[in-house]
Amino acid sequence: MLPLTLGLLLAAGQVAATTDEAPGHPLEQAPASNKTKPHPKTLQAVQVQGNTGYGDISRRSNLGVLGNVDNMDTPFSVISYTSDYIANQQAHTIGEVLANDPAVRVTDGYGNFSELFIMRGFPLTGDDISFDGLYGIIPRQMVDADAIGQIDVLRGASAFLYGVSPGGSGLGGSINVEPKWATDAPLTRASFDFGTSAQFGGTVDLSRRFGKDQRWGVRVNAGARGGDTAIDREHAHSNFESISVDYRGDRFRVKANLSHQLQRVDEGRNVVYVGGDSVPRAPSATSNYGQPWSYSSMEDTYGMIRAEYDFLPNLTGYIAAGADHSNENGEYASPSVNGQGIGTANRMGVPYNNDAQTGEVGLNGLFQTGPISQRFNVSASILNQKKSTSYTYSGPYAVDLYHYVPVAYPSSELDMGDPVVTGRTKLHSVALSDTLGFFNDQVLLTLGIRHQSMEVLGYAYGTGIQDSHYQQSANSPVAGLLYKISPHFSLYANSIQGLSQGPQAPSGTINVGQVFPPFKSKQLEAGLKYEHDNFGSTLSLFQIKEPSGITDPTTRFYSVNGQQRNRGVEWSAFGNPIQSLKILGGATFTDARLTQTADGTYNGNIAVGTPRWQYNIGADWSVPDTDGLGLGVNLIRTGGQYVDQANTLRIPAWTRVDLHASYATHFAGKATTFRLAVLNLANKAYWASSYGGYLTEGAPREVRLSATMDF
Repeated sequence: MLPLTLGLLLAAGQVAATTDEAPGHPLEQAPASNKTKPHPKTLQAVQVQGNTGYGDISRRSNLGVLGNVDNMDTPFSVISYTSDYIANQQAHTIGEVLANDPAVRVTDGYGNFSELFIMRGFPLTGDDISFDGLYGIIPRQMVDADAIGQIDVLRGASAFLYGVSPGGSGLGGSINVEPKWATDAPLTRASFDFGTSAQFGGTVDLSRRFGKDQRWGVRVNAGARGGDTAIDREHAHSNFESISVDYRGDRFRVKANLSHQLQRVDEGRNVVYVGGDSVPRAPSATSNYGQPWSYSSMEDTYGMIRAEYDFLPNLTGYIAAGADHSNENGEYASPSVNGQGIGTANRMGVPYNNDAQTGEVGLNGLFQTGPISQRFNVSASILNQKKSTSYTYSGPYAVDLYHYVPVAYPSSELDMGDPVVTGRTKLHSVALSDTLGFFNDQVLLTLGIRHQSMEVLGYAYGTGIQDSHYQQSANSPVAGLLYKISPHFSLYANSIQGLSQGPQAPSGTINVGQVFPPFKSKQLEAGLKYEHDNFGSTLSLFQIKEPSGITDPTTRFYSVNGQQRNRGVEWSAFGNPIQSLKILGGATFTDARLTQTADGTYNGNIAVGTPRWQYNIGADWSVPDTDGLGLGVNLIRTGGQYVDQANTLRIPAWTRVDLHASYATHFAGKATTFRLAVLNLANKAYWASSYGGYLTEGAPREVRLSATMDF
């Protein structure tokens, strides 16, 4: 870090030597030709409404400690979906947005109705999605997409960029969500939608700027949706309210958001465990093997505030804070069946409460050290999280996937009473980064390190007495290099790590209770980026090695000597290759291998739930010689996946086709857009995922209609 140290010593004398691009003014768009200098962490990129890049894909992404960076200036593979893309796809949740991403696959969470994201063969849970760069405050199971302004998807490890995630997932990728912020032009918008079988919904979106120079902005979003879903007997309801306020002064800027979300699923369809020597065929697409008493209710109140001040034209300080309070209740019963779909299920009721507070503070700047430009960032972050839970339990009842039989609510064999504190997580980190620009920023070298400490306290069910304590720290370095071959091509490479809590030796081992340092997954990546006008493409080659704990079958000694190695190639294309056509698609090849297993039993086998090939083809065509008519298609192809480490159980490959149509016109003198979507056109029945060793069935055919009117 010698260049950074030298630069800090010279900074006072070099202030006037910076470029004319000030790091402030959050709501101004950077000139299209000025792409060679990434911005420090300012509020600039929150304005994602409208055409800000590659069609409905934003050019700029929130990369945590590196700030809001242009796609062609970052040595990572990243794509950012705008609110326009979300609206055009009629997506209701984050999972429905990312279903069209060729590098992401979406499945259900372990034993509940949450969304789980698989990137580069590794999971990302809802607990580990960040909100404006802050962990721990966004709803952890499903997030309503109607109030989202932008979704940043980073493909690859991210421990340095965002810090260690509270849940320890995200080794193969990260997701950051930005709320909607006030637009420059006034906005009064109402939307109404209908979906199979009887889902009705409506939303309102209001935006105003006011005061001197329109410095104050307010954005209000609210909506509700509910009714029967396309799955037999399943009923879902959601409502949300969100208000965002921002102020953009000459040197001081601040933005804040407060949101509330309530989601409930009744008689939801569960995941399925395989308990035999073969995999059952998928039931009909609309089949529901859930019980009348099963449900999940999830309520979150969360918010954040971020402020920044320009001490000098090229030196900015920032501070942010966020908090979440969530209440969840649910009755779940995921069956375990044999190859004929016959088996049993156990009922479990799980009340869960979460309270989290997080914050960060930092300083970033831009200056010249002779011919070398430098963008540095120094920051510190903290997260405190408290979890309270309990559970009730009932013994098994019979299940047949192909012949539904309702079961009376089983009496509880075990009831742990009201929720009590079961865990506390405390995360602290300090980060330092420096991006050096050579040859007029044609070459950008990013170096950085984050020191992270983790403390996890566990408490016994029922008594609330602390019974475990984990406290470790680790350093997470990063090195990234980007070379701009021409205005349209950039070569990049990076070395970065993922980080998660290390294990404790389990019972039954001779070193039971031994605490191990945090797991460090190591990523190497290289790639090529292309852009021209409103079209972009990224090709990436990557390798990620993830350690794991294994028990020696002879000595019963537990150690961190296991390893999974994922290698792959990702290609994606997005934007407008021609004026009337928008595309989003690509392909991913992943070779996920178990390289070190207990006694070498499964060495060389393919990891569970990781397809070797997955493809996406999405296109939206503005029909020539028509007034506002658009037609679209999305094709999703996913290869076969193993269900077990022995590679004896496997689900087949599957293909899904979705169709879209839109018509923009004037209705009653108001600008109105009508949209139609048919998801899973063929109503194909298929197992969508086997990640985690359980099966998630794909959604059935659904027809969605909506009308959006601007007043």
